[in-house]
Amino acid sequence: MTPVRRSELVDFQTYEDGRTEFRREAMAAKAARRVHVGEHLTFLFENTLTIRYQIQEMMRAERIVRERDIQHELETYNAVLGGPGELGCTLLIEIDDLAERAERLKEWYELPAHLYARAEDGTKVRPAFDEDQRGDGRLSSVQYLKFSMQGRAPVALGADLPGLTIEAALNDEQRAALAADLAGG
Repeated sequence: MTPVRRSELVDFQTYEDGRTEFRREAMAAKAARRVHVGEHLTFLFENTLTIRYQIQEMMRAERIVRERDIQHELETYNAVLGGPGELGCTLLIEIDDLAERAERLKEWYELPAHLYARAEDGTKVRPAFDEDQRGDGRLSSVQYLKFSMQGRAPVALGADLPGLTIEAALNDEQRAALAADLAGG
């Protein structure tokens, strides 16, 4: 995946002037890359456009103008993107009830190692994940994952953690979006 380059970013006022149209485009890209798996897991796959949108939104919200701060945002958000043959995504564990969320995040501590993207031939590809998102016997409700798909778009996403065995097939739009990302499109 091609990282966002500094030359692709504009100052927050210039961004504000064209934000409505750019936001519409980014939201459409995000919608095609959002996969709900079961009741509580949402995978948000990122590409260059969606990451550029995130950076521009941060620059706008925080009124970031210093070059070193812009570079920090570039490095932080570009790290979410996958490399060649990889898909990078953010996993959101969405549980509204605070007590239930706390319980599940402890119970699902090993979840990142039990996630997978299933390829068309049935192969389960396990993600690389950020160990810093686990600690003190609990999992963070936000996980950063990279699936090394070797250029193959997944057909399903799932989890095979004891007590949480779920899978969701990707629809045609999702498969096409991820295949385009893997192809560098």
